[in-house]
Amino acid sequence: MDNRSISAILTQNERDFLLLHLVYAVGCALVLLAPIDVPSGLRMLVLVVTYNLMVPFWGLRRGYDDWINLWLFALVLSLFQIFPDWFLSAQLGILIFPEDGLFKIGTVSGYMAGLWVIPIVLIVYIGRRIEARVSGPKAYVSVGLASLLIFGGSEQTSWMIDSWYPQNVSMVGHTAVYILIPEIILGLASFVCFQRIEKRAHWLKIPAGFLLMQLYLGSAAFFYLLIEIIAKP
Repeated sequence: MDNRSISAILTQNERDFLLLHLVYAVGCALVLLAPIDVPSGLRMLVLVVTYNLMVPFWGLRRGYDDWINLWLFALVLSLFQIFPDWFLSAQLGILIFPEDGLFKIGTVSGYMAGLWVIPIVLIVYIGRRIEARVSGPKAYVSVGLASLLIFGGSEQTSWMIDSWYPQNVSMVGHTAVYILIPEIILGLASFVCFQRIEKRAHWLKIPAGFLLMQLYLGSAAFFYLLIEIIAKP
């Protein structure tokens, strides 16, 4: 498929979104694979901060208010997501954040406060574009699949960069089984929530992010109980 074919399929907004993430993916590979003596936590912090600067900066330059609105929504949610990770690692002891050369928020690596922005932006953006192009029901299916692929892929590969890893739970490869459904629920709930508040006052992102965090925390605790305690012989 040549560039003219791609231009015919994608809007300028979508092409810029794709280009930004291709550039960012290349940058991630270079930073993570660079043969230099820099702790993994510091590398991750640089990548997380870079993403959280690239999206709003590019959005402002191109006049994409939808990017900035979505980024703000995802950032608020990401800040709240420290608490579920803290609970799973400190209280249940099933999630480990190894010493990575970076400061901790409780038991959670500091870069996690902004890391959740990346999957939430990707998942919600995909859903919104499919909703606009095709239909609402297909957007929900796409968001569910995107959540499974993006979150599942992150869980499966996080150990490779000395980030986080689960322990003492049922696993598929390097992924904890109990967390997959809560992550899909988070993706779908974030999509629905953003639909409702996208055109409303920015302050509503704070209670929305808090409620989404509560939903994820409750889902993670419930499916841990169901899969690891009740279902196990």
